[in-house]
Amino acid sequence: MSKNRSTLTNKQYLLPFLLVTSLFFLWGFARAILDVLNKHFQNALDISITQSSLIQVTTYLGYFITAIPAGWFINRHGYRMGVVFGLLLFGIGALLFIPGAEAGTFYAYLGALFIIGCGLVFLETSANPYVTELGDPDSGSSRLNFSQSFNGLGSLSATFIIGQFLFDGTDKGGNIVIPYTVLGIVVLGIAIVFSRVDLPEIKHQETEEDLSHGTRIMKLFRHHPMFVFGLLALLAYEVAEISINSYFINYVTGKGWMTDNTASIVLTGALALFMLGRFAGSWIMRQVKAERMLLWCAIGSVICIGLVMLNLGTISMVALVCNYACEAIMFPTIFSLALRGLGNLTKSASSLLMMTPIGGCGFLLMGLIADSTGMMSMPYIIPFIGFFVVLMYASELTRGRKNHVLTL
Repeated sequence: MSKNRSTLTNKQYLLPFLLVTSLFFLWGFARAILDVLNKHFQNALDISITQSSLIQVTTYLGYFITAIPAGWFINRHGYRMGVVFGLLLFGIGALLFIPGAEAGTFYAYLGALFIIGCGLVFLETSANPYVTELGDPDSGSSRLNFSQSFNGLGSLSATFIIGQFLFDGTDKGGNIVIPYTVLGIVVLGIAIVFSRVDLPEIKHQETEEDLSHGTRIMKLFRHHPMFVFGLLALLAYEVAEISINSYFINYVTGKGWMTDNTASIVLTGALALFMLGRFAGSWIMRQVKAERMLLWCAIGSVICIGLVMLNLGTISMVALVCNYACEAIMFPTIFSLALRGLGNLTKSASSLLMMTPIGGCGFLLMGLIADSTGMMSMPYIIPFIGFFVVLMYASELTRGRKNHVLTL
């Protein structure tokens, strides 16, 4: 065990680490609003679950389309400029809710959400790999889990604050333009701050692979099979995690267990458990290898979602909430493990990994299953499959580390 493994970062990187970690709260807040917005638009615009799923589809389509260009931009201009440009897009997209409300159509809001999604991918493509490199490589997973804990804090803040604002007991709910306007102003202010701070750029040593023919992306797929498996596992996780969050309020209200307002409070509690899971995971992974921690958590999630699918009433409800603790460490852990040992290919690899939130479109499949079958538990087959893929990846990593050979 390395001497520095018990510490998150070095003294020289402390300020950049704290500044970049603050960004995780922002995009956690922005992404969690979608889970509340989904049900709000069903009420306010009288649309179906399938139609409202376009909120997730549109936002995460921005991730898919912009991820590779974001990687090119960051390779050329560095992490700091990637953060600033992402914040600008994020802020502009949020303020576009003002003309969107004037237009009065669902599709105007979708356009604004698409731009926000494009901004978020620049933020995440910059911040996630940057945090893993601000200190000892062995503590990269622990460090990213710590930063991602503030993503969870942003998520539970959004579901509680925005949920209480939108589900105010009236037929149409609160005006969604107000929170997005405030968010847009705050984000643009933070963009100004980051445009003026000096973030150290991480330099990698040139390797023989850098001199070989082919693009960076070709090299990743040709020479790094475990990165490819990690990319698939992260996509599967995003399908599972985003689908569960987006379907949560529909599921518990459809079962008649609670009202929209109460459901948003319970979802906030589940996301609080998610956040605590990341803090705990960050601490545990200072002592336990990240791949083994991922294996245990994947087993837990497969069991929890299996219990939900069995439609066991209170047991299923408890299992659904417990899953938030099991899945908490998955994104940052898979992300950091997939980037391990990639050197100068790290930024390009990060851009590919940030295409995976397109998995949020998995909620469209859950909506279609729910609307067509009328069975509220059946759609959980989608996240069940996603967590099973993560389990296979974790199992392969654990076996590969034990044998000192990684094979796909």
